[in-house]
Amino acid sequence: AAFPGVPCGGLYTIIMAAAAAAADGAEEPGMEAEAQELPLGCGGTGGSPAAGRSPDGEERREPPQASVSNGGDEDGGRELVELKVIWNKNKYDVKFCLDSTGAELKQKIHSLTGLPPAMQKVMFKGLLPEEKTLREIKVTNGAKIMVVGSTINDVLAVNTPKDAAQQDVKAEENKKEPLCRQKQHRKVLDKGKPDDVMPSVKGVQERLPTVPLSGMYNKSGGKVRLTFKLEQDQLWIGTKERTEKLPMGSIKNVVSEPIEGHEDYHMMAFQLGPTEASYYWVYWVPTQYVDAIKDTVLGKWQYF
Repeated sequence: AAFPGVPCGGLYTIIMAAAAAAADGAEEPGMEAEAQELPLGCGGTGGSPAAGRSPDGEERREPPQASVSNGGDEDGGRELVELKVIWNKNKYDVKFCLDSTGAELKQKIHSLTGLPPAMQKVMFKGLLPEEKTLREIKVTNGAKIMVVGSTINDVLAVNTPKDAAQQDVKAEENKKEPLCRQKQHRKVLDKGKPDDVMPSVKGVQERLPTVPLSGMYNKSGGKVRLTFKLEQDQLWIGTKERTEKLPMGSIKNVVSEPIEGHEDYHMMAFQLGPTEASYYWVYWVPTQYVDAIKDTVLGKWQYF
């Protein structure tokens, strides 16, 4: 129908403008509704269902989030300790599980240095026990772990292995009377047990104490003390007059024998050269430290 006062062409223009305005006004609510349906953090996929619901309309439950280790280590959840492993002038910073054993630490050292575990002498306040955990021996953050040992190639390059030299010495000892009955030792042993000798514990093996072993005699009957400088791989033999600083690698063998009538103490010799004349004798060594002294000076790897 015609509108009074409105030309026919003008009516067409009004109708088209109204239709365009209606289309523009309907677009905004549609976009807003669609945006509200996007779950937060979903990645912006426009066709995803409403948050918390599956495509079938059922309620969706988010799986519980697993705890995340800030350290990013392989021992997630286990307490770690920071160590400084020192071998052959090389230093390694290592994070290791506090509840791992000394044997497991040797495997880690093997991966760092190439030293087989059987050829490692690992020291922390004495020789590191393989069966105990780092927690049990009270290893703390920043602890220095000293490693002494040679690679297989180094051992094969030695002309006279230490184990062969040790067997020769033992064979000679078997041919002779007990050491404590020999005249050269009787003159020292007849003086009797020193008053200030360290206490002994028979039938027990202990790690080296943190203080020097003191109160013993040397071959001349003078007082002598033994200090094990593990961080320098040295044995210090001290008397009233002077202190000899011996690299442990220069000591070819260690022999010992219980003192008759006082089996809780030993007489012990450090072989510093190729013959018996090079033996440095120490008397009244507490028996509980004898094995620890041999292991620390020679290292367990000598038997392999």
